[in-house]
Amino acid sequence: MSETILLCPRPLARYGGRFVLLPLLPERLPLKPLPAEIWSRIFTLALSADVLSWCVSLMLVCKSFREVASPLLYSNVKPYTVSGLDKFTLQLHTADQLWDSIRRIPYSTPGRWVQTLNLSGIATTQAFAIDSLLTTLFPLMPFMESMTLPPSLPLSRRALASLTNRDGASNLRILNGICYIAAFSSANSIEEDPIVRLLRTCHQLERLEVIGSGMEPADTELDSQEADEIPAATAKLVLPRLHTLTLLSLPLSTLMHALLNAALPRLRALYLTPYDDVPFPRALTTQFLDIHGTSLSTLSLFTPKSWPTHFHPSPCTLFHTCPNLRHLSLETPLPALVPPDAAESGEALPLQILSIPRPNPEFWRSLETLLPLLPSLNVIRMRDVRWLRRGLNHHAQEAGVQGEMRVWRQRLAKRGICLVDGDWKDMA
Repeated sequence: MSETILLCPRPLARYGGRFVLLPLLPERLPLKPLPAEIWSRIFTLALSADVLSWCVSLMLVCKSFREVASPLLYSNVKPYTVSGLDKFTLQLHTADQLWDSIRRIPYSTPGRWVQTLNLSGIATTQAFAIDSLLTTLFPLMPFMESMTLPPSLPLSRRALASLTNRDGASNLRILNGICYIAAFSSANSIEEDPIVRLLRTCHQLERLEVIGSGMEPADTELDSQEADEIPAATAKLVLPRLHTLTLLSLPLSTLMHALLNAALPRLRALYLTPYDDVPFPRALTTQFLDIHGTSLSTLSLFTPKSWPTHFHPSPCTLFHTCPNLRHLSLETPLPALVPPDAAESGEALPLQILSIPRPNPEFWRSLETLLPLLPSLNVIRMRDVRWLRRGLNHHAQEAGVQGEMRVWRQRLAKRGICLVDGDWKDMA
């Protein structure tokens, strides 16, 4: 309630009058407090800038801001140095030692706030130190859902055991950058593989990326009977929610054997390094397509570029094993694709996007025979080529790969198919 103010214009007069002071503007109503959900949304947008100074200043505004922003700040952790990872591990370990169960909150903070751990930007020169820190760190993050590791960082058995045996291992939904040292011999059973043990606990896994070390020249001299002597798994690997799988440079391993016989009902996207020239059972990539290719809508055959790079051929029967593809990306050497058996009855294929490294006259001949079976094809992408910028003379535009791309563009335009470069740009 406002206080009444009286004005005395002539305080020394015998009969001085008094006037009531009236406000010229209406009183401002007090602001309504914002709900916690709106503050959480505001802080989420503010912390998405990924600027450390801004995050620290936001935490120091007041106690209320700190209580709302702390779970959001710790939910997505991305250290860039080993020292930063060490400080983060020490922070979680200290908080876990000081936590008590009187508050009846499961697990300690800020460890239970962490949902995403991204180490893709950290240098792996101190691999042993990183592995030791992760061994201590994994049990402190029971609600972690996503983890991304640098592909050059192989985790030891103790680190993988720490990740597998921790509370909340079934909460993992995304695993990227897992470095896998392929081991394929009769002495190593599927049950002893540490990554297979990890996958057995990840029932909610949706994305998995495993990058191997490729095939050594000595591996081609192994006796093919060694693969037949691998003991079968006692329990079948079941990943009911896995929809995206990446297996690069992984020709032969117990992990491939486990995935070969796994139940993958929702698998839709597969990124794979082809090894069609290595006879089965030592290379399992071709048989993997035979078993799981029916449900695929996206298939990308890709060989990581490392010196010296040895390209293995791809199977020619991709449309036989993967008849429901919408997006197909091929690797060098390009296979001479064989039309499926359904082509005899005039049944069309649903392919919409085709990616190849660069134009190839031999591949064009096989593609030309398939175009009548691909009525939905509308984009062909040259993955490793870029259109020349405007302003160069006509001779440069017609020479080499650029000239081949212009010829392809003219031929495909008659069929209503657009030719784009690696940046998904048309020449026009």
